[in-house]
Amino acid sequence: MENVLQHFRKEEQPFIEQVVSMMREVEDRYAPKLTDFLDPRQQFIVDSIRRQYEDIGSSAEGALEDAERRRVLLFPSYYVPSEIDFSMRVVEVHYPTKFVTLKHKDVLGSMMSLGIDRSKFGDIRVQDGAIQFVVALEVLDYVRANFTSIGKVKVHIDDVGNPQDYFVQQEEWMTETLTVSSLRLDTVIASIFNISRQKSASLIQSGKVKVNWSEKDQVSLELQELDLISIRGHGRVKLIMMEGRTKKDKIRLQIGRLELKN
Repeated sequence: MENVLQHFRKEEQPFIEQVVSMMREVEDRYAPKLTDFLDPRQQFIVDSIRRQYEDIGSSAEGALEDAERRRVLLFPSYYVPSEIDFSMRVVEVHYPTKFVTLKHKDVLGSMMSLGIDRSKFGDIRVQDGAIQFVVALEVLDYVRANFTSIGKVKVHIDDVGNPQDYFVQQEEWMTETLTVSSLRLDTVIASIFNISRQKSASLIQSGKVKVNWSEKDQVSLELQELDLISIRGHGRVKLIMMEGRTKKDKIRLQIGRLELKN
């Protein structure tokens, strides 16, 4: 296990300890255990740790096709997961679209204002002004009762009963390969967007950069696989994998850029 832990950041230690505790609970009780909604980096951590346990399997589900945020079910090897195990529901937000158009950030901001942790919500999808999102069943009744407005706009939610009515992903990751001298945050951003290290550092220090949904102001932060970088005004980039090193000892990096589908 120590060999696994050394590959993760110190700030990820509390989450790792939580995952290890869940693994032990599955072993001791010989019963499945469900996580909250996890981002891709957290899913990667769970899978890395789970591989150290021969008798524990895992399955991830986010309800919507190509979901980014998923709940992970950890279970004894004998267990066969079913859809009901993931305890989630897809709901649609109804509001007067003739008078206003709501965006992803509007929905997320209002949901967070309910006092429910982000980990209780999955993906949010907006399609031609209509909105769907995934919510954990354990908070669904509370959301139904309290999610009544977004800003000054009155809203209400209904279950989306037929999976054929789920919104499809309107974005896709376009992959490419580049070489970088290091995995420092400022270096990677400079290489991806073809800007100077100085400008890259300025973006970071001015609070315009998030890594895995958390604002980062440390230019020397060491990035890792499946980190997701959001730069205000520039878009989102995912570090898919490290492909090795070149003869000049540079790192060959496969990245994905988020683009809208045609």
